[in-house]
Amino acid sequence: MSYSIAEAADRSGLTPHTLRYYERDGLLLAAVDRSTSGHRRYTDRDLAWIELVTRLRATGMPIREVRKYADLVRSGDGNEAERLALLVAHRERVEAQLAEVTGHLRAIDHKIGIYEGKVEQALDLERARSR
Repeated sequence: MSYSIAEAADRSGLTPHTLRYYERDGLLLAAVDRSTSGHRRYTDRDLAWIELVTRLRATGMPIREVRKYADLVRSGDGNEAERLALLVAHRERVEAQLAEVTGHLRAIDHKIGIYEGKVEQALDLERARSR
């Protein structure tokens, strides 16, 4: 199955501009096929790769590292250790960010707990007064 750039954009959640940028900047595994009229035609394989690139970018992987990873995959077998190292390093950064955000969330939850207690006390007082 193949998809126009509009269909690929709809399926991936990206804009056509971003899809063209990914292609132009070497982030895709291969050049996107073209129809006889010259329009881009994306395959399911292209969309699966675009989903991975989108996830890597959404978790903060720099474009240069995504490009390096794509280059390694395009090169074929024999560089799996490099791919692994790149992904493990990125995973460690994501885990550190997640731990930091979790700490922030705990601080927010603590404050929410304080205010919930104060609001509950105020409601209890109000109920006691209205009896």
